[in-house]
Amino acid sequence: MSVPGGSDPSGPGEGNPGSRQPGPTSSHQPAWLLALGRRRWIAALLALVLVVAAGIAVFSLNRAGQDAQPAATQTQSPSATPTPTPTPSETPPPAPAAPPPPAPIADLPAAPMNILVIGSDIRDTPAREAAAHTAATGEPQDQRADTLMVVHVPADRRSLYLISINRDNWVDIPGFGGAKINTALQYGGIDMQTATVQQLLGITIDHTLMLDFGGFKILVDGLGGIDVNVPVAFQSTIETQHVFSAGVNHLDGQAALEFSRERHAFADGDFQRVRDQQIMLRAILGRLTAGGALNDVNTVRSLVDFASCCLTVDRAFDPVQAAVLAYSLRNLDVNAIGTMTLPTTGSGFVAGQSVLFPDYAGIAAVGAALREGRIADFAKP
Repeated sequence: MSVPGGSDPSGPGEGNPGSRQPGPTSSHQPAWLLALGRRRWIAALLALVLVVAAGIAVFSLNRAGQDAQPAATQTQSPSATPTPTPTPSETPPPAPAAPPPPAPIADLPAAPMNILVIGSDIRDTPAREAAAHTAATGEPQDQRADTLMVVHVPADRRSLYLISINRDNWVDIPGFGGAKINTALQYGGIDMQTATVQQLLGITIDHTLMLDFGGFKILVDGLGGIDVNVPVAFQSTIETQHVFSAGVNHLDGQAALEFSRERHAFADGDFQRVRDQQIMLRAILGRLTAGGALNDVNTVRSLVDFASCCLTVDRAFDPVQAAVLAYSLRNLDVNAIGTMTLPTTGSGFVAGQSVLFPDYAGIAAVGAALREGRIADFAKP
């Protein structure tokens, strides 16, 4: 018997009798003694094989017994540093504590509000930066109000009224003089634009929100697009020249912007554009209130955090106030949103500019209705 890869256990040449060299003692011992030595060696080798076989058998039986036991009852052999094994009687660790409920959002006082919404036409610089520069230095910036809309929020918060103002109305801008109403943003930022609208209508604007073209696209895309009911089929004359079919269209941010800006495709120009802007705002409000989303405090806070990237607001309108306003609209009925446009007496030219002349008597009546809670007499769903 030999060990693979090694020498014969009996010494050199044991596996080959023809090459066996006699040891120094073999010539002095009788043949029967040598034979006895060989028998003892063979017996010892057989005993060793039996011991190894028995050890393997015992190990296999122990391993099989362990595998047959449930995992929770298996134990390890004692070692120098034994590790305790959990038993079924041990108490499992406690579950982590549930997160605390979100802090509630306060309710607005039961009083009406007027919010001015401005859509800036600035392109190269964010409207927020341009407004901050004007506020800090008094220097005009290259931006005008492409959209001007007073949003009247009644005390019950169940409806809204959107009063649009055509950007070409020729009015007196406080501290500046006669000009198109949308240039107040250029010369005095949101403060001058707000003061101009307040003077025209004889009302108090509680808060002002401004959004530029880029921010508008970001917000619409962030909402997953907007479903807009297009009243008149048309093709945009700007940028991608998007084609709008009559009926419900799902619009991404770029298409929504083209829908809100278009005027050259319509016979009545800016008047249809104002109506389309009202349709767009109604669609956005409907998207925000769908499925009771504004009832969830966390959703409202997430919405305000998301919108804060793109909105410019007056100094008193911080994120907390924005969340309070959004939460107050949780019971809004989008089908009860009334819309109207401030009346004019016609168009003409002033200093070489095409303008609209305000109907001051009609505007005064609208302002009185806003102050007295009767705006539903003018702005219809």
